[in-house]
Amino acid sequence: MVYVLLSVVCSVLVSVLLKLARRLSVDVGQAIAWNYVAASVLTATVFHPSLSALTSPQAPWLGFIGLGLLLPLIFLALAASVSSAGIVRTDAAQRLSLLISLLAAFVLFGESLSVGKGVGIALGLAALLCMIWRATPTSNANGERSWLWPCVVFVGFGLIDILFKRVAVAGTPFEASLQAMFALALVVSLLILLWRRWHDRTFFTLRDAVAGLLLGLANFGNIVFYLRGHRALPDHPSLVFASMNLGVVALGAVVGTVAFRERLSWLNGLGVALALVAIGVIAWS
Repeated sequence: MVYVLLSVVCSVLVSVLLKLARRLSVDVGQAIAWNYVAASVLTATVFHPSLSALTSPQAPWLGFIGLGLLLPLIFLALAASVSSAGIVRTDAAQRLSLLISLLAAFVLFGESLSVGKGVGIALGLAALLCMIWRATPTSNANGERSWLWPCVVFVGFGLIDILFKRVAVAGTPFEASLQAMFALALVVSLLILLWRRWHDRTFFTLRDAVAGLLLGLANFGNIVFYLRGHRALPDHPSLVFASMNLGVVALGAVVGTVAFRERLSWLNGLGVALALVAIGVIAWS
């Protein structure tokens, strides 16, 4: 379980770094691009993937391209959500995205719907509504984004998970798939930066590079430790899955409320609690 704990810490650390970005005047777009530089180099160094599998006719390049586009865009949405809605609601929305992949498993992959999973989905949707609901209406643009961005994170990470499943079904080795996705995400991130450089005269800085490399280290650590957690407990996948998702929601709630003084309404707090219950029900059903 040490690996799962380290994965949880790395996952929440990503949100913390994104939360601190504005305070430290870090350009999030540049940091995300450098994040994929670090992730690509670490993947090549740690996993030594054989790229020959990527030249196979069965290689799921449509899935790779979809992930290459979505990963940096949803990373930007994640940063916007952390900034406007806070770590607590963003991490919970990200973990609840499993509801979308779960529904896709029933619709696209022929999995049967059990009573337990149905209850978990219902609780998860109720949790999402509680977390994005505002007690009082607002005309402030930032107030609107405070509920919009967690929804984007919820949908975006759900779509990413579906594409991951599509890639996994194709049979391409995970290490090679990871290398392809990170490389394509880096290309997309650089194209976005070049457009901003031309349109907004954005300049590259050492501060953004350092922040991005730290972000990439945390992002990669989350993936590696999660995989090693599954390998260390091969007969208990639901335990690893539940511990990871529940741990991120719980630790994110503690860090957000204690370290960053994020204020939640009683309804938002109920949403976080329901998210924990929903993930637990889904994992053990």
